[in-house]
Amino acid sequence: MSAAAESPVVDSAPGVVSRLTAGKTVPILVVVAAIIAIWYAFAVYLNAPGQIDAYERAGEEWTATQFLRDTLAQERPVLPSPHQVVSEIWKTTFTIKPSSKRSLVYHGWVTLSATLMGFAIGTLLGILLAVGIVHHRAMDKSVMPWVIASQTIPILAIAPMIIVVLNAVGLSGLLPKALISTYLSFFPVVVGMVKGLRSPEAIQLDLMHTYNASGFQTFWKLRWPSAMPYLFTSMKIAVAISLVGAIVGEMPTGAVAGLGARLLAGSYYGQTIQIWSALFAAAAIAATLVAIVGIAHRLVLKRMGMAA
Repeated sequence: MSAAAESPVVDSAPGVVSRLTAGKTVPILVVVAAIIAIWYAFAVYLNAPGQIDAYERAGEEWTATQFLRDTLAQERPVLPSPHQVVSEIWKTTFTIKPSSKRSLVYHGWVTLSATLMGFAIGTLLGILLAVGIVHHRAMDKSVMPWVIASQTIPILAIAPMIIVVLNAVGLSGLLPKALISTYLSFFPVVVGMVKGLRSPEAIQLDLMHTYNASGFQTFWKLRWPSAMPYLFTSMKIAVAISLVGAIVGEMPTGAVAGLGARLLAGSYYGQTIQIWSALFAAAAIAATLVAIVGIAHRLVLKRMGMAA
């Protein structure tokens, strides 16, 4: 009786392990653990010369344990250890008022504001250009090559020009950074929407013509729904690259706020821990924005009766 009662428990253990192994959790944890281990190894390797030099100048004897501890706890390391970055993020996010200029939340919000504005403008501009390119042959032949050529110009070269020109006409602050984000984000939206609007097959277009549908009806009932998967996929790329544009836009302006300014200040004063914490904050913001677009993608397709 007792053996029969215990057998399901014994048999269920391998099942749980196999499900975890077959899923995404265990592989992701293994990869993360490997990355952290490699990170620690490189932190010790890169910081070791400076730590040995510090011991020699101080005339101090050291043990292997002390050397390892001190190497991973330097104030200005060449490569900060993971726990130093986590500690810096925690300190500047949760122990400092969000309104303080030392807060990572404050700098993240400044960059996020420019990112969202640039993303919104870039998405709208990309959709309008795509509609024009699909419906007007002249725009397809003239505008599309220029859209592609625009992305061959390095953003680091054009960002200072945009800032200077806009400052000359009295525009400063959020808008110049947002326009740099727009410059980067509109391109994937244009390309994706052009592909999406042209995705309906000829037989579907012929059917709309048979129903005597107008050009607007064909667009609204056929082309626009068909383009939705392409649009949201492009928006995932666009929102991430908008963040890059906002950060780049903060660097040549001498900005005192934003993640770009945080990176620049860290490089000026050798605060590598500050640099890495800002980088991870930017990555977290980008991941969150992409996830939000992905959720909107699934909700819209579900509402339209399409598979997400």
